[in-house]
Amino acid sequence: MKKVATERKRRIAPRKELTPLRVSAVTSLSDFAKIAKDCEAVEASSTGLLLLVKREQLIPQILRRNLNIDCLIGDRVFLRLDDMNLEISGVVARTQLLGKKGYYIAVDYSDDAPEYWRECLMDLLPQPGEID
Repeated sequence: MKKVATERKRRIAPRKELTPLRVSAVTSLSDFAKIAKDCEAVEASSTGLLLLVKREQLIPQILRRNLNIDCLIGDRVFLRLDDMNLEISGVVARTQLLGKKGYYIAVDYSDDAPEYWRECLMDLLPQPGEID
């Protein structure tokens, strides 16, 4: 019961659905190993991004073979958003298996960027239908 209440408290910022933005690479900052390539950012808030990663986009074999990739939670990562020519660092906050669609990986970047920058980024991120 407490865990659900705590989770809801953390989700302060409103979410925004995005036109899928290409993320060319998700790289671990601890050992600079690539975790995933060519995935998509599908949702955002002023505190983080939600990535949709297909199984074949995961690079380490250990992640591809498992249904649970919770071992990534807490890892500091670096994201490269090609569509916006932007690089963001953050921490993997949660993961979720979506079945055959792949995984959601939520990255929290609130500790690495000032609030005004994060709010401006939210205004610049494209909503569905803005980019053809």
